[in-house]
Formats: sequence, C-alpha cells, structure tokens
Amino acid sequence: MPTNHDSEQAPAPRTQRAVGPAALKALSHPLRIQILDLLGHHSALTASGLAELLGETSGATSYHLRQLERHGFVQEVPGRGTARERWWERAPGGFTIELPDDEAGAGTLAATVTVNREFEAVRQRKIMDFLDGARSLDRAWLESGATLATINMWLTKEQLVEVQAEWQRFSETVLDRFAGQQDAPGARPVQVHFNAFPLINGKENPS
Repeated sequence: MPTNHDSEQAPAPRTQRAVGPAALKALSHPLRIQILDLLGHHSALTASGLAELLGETSGATSYHLRQLERHGFVQEVPGRGTARERWWERAPGGFTIELPDDEAGAGTLAATVTVNREFEAVRQRKIMDFLDGARSLDRAWLESGATLATINMWLTKEQLVEVQAEWQRFSETVLDRFAGQQDAPGARPVQVHFNAFPLINGKENPS
C-alpha cells in the first residue's frame, strides 16, 4: 500500500520515488513534514520565512532544511538568493511510502506510521482551517467547485484497484495540465485529496 505525497508544483510528467529506510527516518520529524508542506504551496521560502510561519528560529529551520536536502526532499532555488539568504523549494515530483513488510524492523514500521500520520494531520488541519475561514474567501472561490466529499462503498479488492487506477489516470490527464502555475494571474494554492482504503473495522464478505 503506497502512500503518495506529491509536490504540488511538480512538473508533468509526474515522477514518484520510493522513500528508503534512511530517508524515511530523516523525514519522521513533524517540523520537517510541516516544512515540506509549506514549500509545497508557497513555492519557495527562505529559512527565516519558514521560521516566521512555523514560530521557530531560523537556526532550527536551516538545520531541518539541510537534513531534507541531504535526502533529496528539498533543493535550493537555482539562481535565487545569496550566501546569506538561501531560497528553498521542494524537489520536483513526489514520493511514495510503502507499508513495510513483515521482515522490516520495528524502527522502520514506527517511522512509516509517524510520517503518514503527520502528513494526514497536516491535511486535516487544512480542512479545519478551510471550514473555519471559508467566509473570508471571495464567494466566487466557494462557488467554483470547492468540495469536501466522503463516499461509502462496498468493493472487492479488484474493484478498489480499478478505482485507484482511474484516479491515477485522472491525475495524469487533468491535474498534470495545471502543474507549475504558482505565478499564474488569479491563481492561489489549492489542495486536491483522494483517499481510497479498506476500513479496518469492516468485515470482508465470504467469496
């Protein structure tokens, strides 16, 4: 079960890399995940800019940026910044985190759970922020298709694979057309969520 964590600004065609144990361990820090998230919808930020948004010191954000760079999650913006003020962006493309198999150590499993839970917590906070602050938005944004939807279904394993494949096809044929628009007039950061997974407390019907 791969969990995808795309960079919103990734150019098409979208590439996905699997995160290995060392990179996964480096990522399993809540502040680093928050940094990745902010870079995803702010396009590029400095360590001091991140520090201001996160309520941290620039020394702390600089340290975490270097660790993220070491494992290929972020990179310096080419041709921007100075020796004193470096600009950072997410590395192109996205990454997947595979659910460890039974042979993986307890540390790898714990890191996987920590990273995925923190990414999901970040997403949930964005939904809560939207619900709390929707009235501050231009009404046209709310009427343009902003939607929070949950669909309850009964599917076989094969049908769930089909649903996921259709989402991937939609992502590649529609969403990728709108990549790289961080400087487009009238554009603002938007998140698109898609979740499809078996409910743990459900029961599988006999075949």
